[in-house]
Amino acid sequence: MAELRHSTSMGGRAVSSPRKRDDVLSPLAPENLPDHDGGGRDRHPRDRFRSLLSSFQCSKISLFSDDSRFHPYNSKISLFLLLFVLVAGLISVFSILNRLVKESPSLWENPYSATTSWKSCAERQSGVISGLPPENETNGYIFIHAEGGLNQQRIAICNAVAVAKIMNATLIMPVLKQDQIWKDQTKFEDIFDVDHFIDYLKDDVRIVRDIPEWFIDKSELFTSIRRTVKNIPKYAPAQFYIDNVLPRIKEKKIMALKPFVDRLGYDNVPQEINRLRCRVNYHALKFLPEIEEMADLLASRMRNRTASPNPYMALHLRFEKGMVGLSFCDFVGTREEKALMALYRQKEWPRRYKNGSHLWSLALQKRKEGRCPLEPGEVAVILRAMGYPKETQIYVASGQVYGGQNRMAPLRNMFPNLVTKEELASKEELDGFRKHVTSLAALDFLVCLKSDVFVMTHGGNFAKLIIGARRYMGHRLKSIKPDKGLMSKSLGDPYMGWATFVEDVVVTHQTRTGLPEETFPNYDLWENPLTPCMCRA
Repeated sequence: MAELRHSTSMGGRAVSSPRKRDDVLSPLAPENLPDHDGGGRDRHPRDRFRSLLSSFQCSKISLFSDDSRFHPYNSKISLFLLLFVLVAGLISVFSILNRLVKESPSLWENPYSATTSWKSCAERQSGVISGLPPENETNGYIFIHAEGGLNQQRIAICNAVAVAKIMNATLIMPVLKQDQIWKDQTKFEDIFDVDHFIDYLKDDVRIVRDIPEWFIDKSELFTSIRRTVKNIPKYAPAQFYIDNVLPRIKEKKIMALKPFVDRLGYDNVPQEINRLRCRVNYHALKFLPEIEEMADLLASRMRNRTASPNPYMALHLRFEKGMVGLSFCDFVGTREEKALMALYRQKEWPRRYKNGSHLWSLALQKRKEGRCPLEPGEVAVILRAMGYPKETQIYVASGQVYGGQNRMAPLRNMFPNLVTKEELASKEELDGFRKHVTSLAALDFLVCLKSDVFVMTHGGNFAKLIIGARRYMGHRLKSIKPDKGLMSKSLGDPYMGWATFVEDVVVTHQTRTGLPEETFPNYDLWENPLTPCMCRA
């Protein structure tokens, strides 16, 4: 098989690297680091980079410090040193330019995309005669509330279309429910092109814009137990809907399905249903033209921030306070910060927190298993080890980072060309999108989707939908999903030198570039749409 897949054997090479010291000065070396917590346990790669930076600055000051006593001999030495610095600077510039030219193909393109023979095949076929019965001859109407953030809502909409197809029911246009966290009142038509959505799926599922006029009490739809199906299990098979939901729809004619998050499985439904979900996700759900245009403008500005066109990286940085708290992982910080986080977790998740005594062992286990969000400093170290230079243009899609600018400092220091949409666009340009939080999320989604390289730092619907779409669109665009388990082991190894770390990062991630993979039971369709939605070229 020509296709390259994520290889556990590749990862094993990096994990089994012997513990040793390299002669090369390493940003991971722990010597001479300040102890923030008094106990020496909170040392972190971020501090190692700061140590190197301060050492470099000190040597620079001592080299060029001036003495008040001036002498011709000293003048000659100064001129010699100045010429030496200028020559060294020119050599460095040419070296950097040469390195960029040589490394560009491997850094900015998916090096193995040409070895695969897959293409997207879930799009609507032209010339197909619709076999759908008239609206009044379907089995009834179903209605859902798409809950959560934009991307969770997107998945719910795809599932709703699939369930309507399974039961030969008419789908009433889904309502985007206000989430307690997002607190957004966006309607479907505020974010998606309704006409395109209905027209594109007209041969698959019958969709209507609103509840039929003959159904008088519309408020009853979500308040009446008789009109709501509430006992749908997570990842339910297609047969469950046929056996348990369809009879009630035939009886009541209109039924609401609640809740509707992850209420349809992947490996227990017909392949044509999974293919339909891809058709909805990649073809029918289209953002409004003004959102598409603004995203194109932001992507263009990313590529033209310097004098010449350049590629850009999109980084989905998931390190908000809620994500850090919910992860129940331990992160570098002062005792005061950790105490405040403990109080926050106890308040928000009291059942999981209990008395907190079990959390330390739990945090260690989760980090070993790669289930903890990457910190900004860790991301910086990994990207630098992969070979991305300081000049790399990075677009950051993120909420408010926990720890603020202090937490972001290592990433910004190593990659100063790092911007958000708020820095790329003027306040006036974004004001039209601020009334709907999901519109801003849509901009981030599209700019990340269009990037030359996409890097995720933790799981979630946003990242897996981006990676899945890039795979579906041809997987020529590189998508990096860091091996967080390996990174945890390597970053926590005080004896691992920089050269060894670089080797481990490169070897482990050379096939983690977003190639399509064979699916297997319970695999998430949204992240890897290969088997049902892609065909051999």
